Amino acid sequence: MATKFYPVADKSEFSDNDQLHVSLNDEEILLCREEEDYFAISYYCSHATLSLEGGYIYKSKIICPYHGAEFCLKTGNALTPPAYEEIKKYPLSIEGTTISIGVEET
Repeated sequence: MATKFYPVADKSEFSDNDQLHVSLNDEEILLCREEEDYFAISYYCSHATLSLEGGYIYKSKIICPYHGAEFCLKTGNALTPPAYEEIKKYPLSIEGTTISIGVEET
């Protein structure tokens, strides 16, 4: 499978610890900014399939706003209960101010 990158946002749309919900090829993705770093992860928590949008972001982690599970924004790994399964991490490409997310094409 090949990865195709889709432009989804401009850096100017983000403030410091901001988030954006993106739908690409039937996948729900959360694009996050922490200071100058950007991350793209699954929109849903692996614990209860609830949205991670609005979760607190700090030290390259996001905390699920519903049950407090923490996930690494760099790897998608679940770091604290009640989540034990990782979430999907998506590759990013930033050219100039354009942010693109990579999704696998079948």
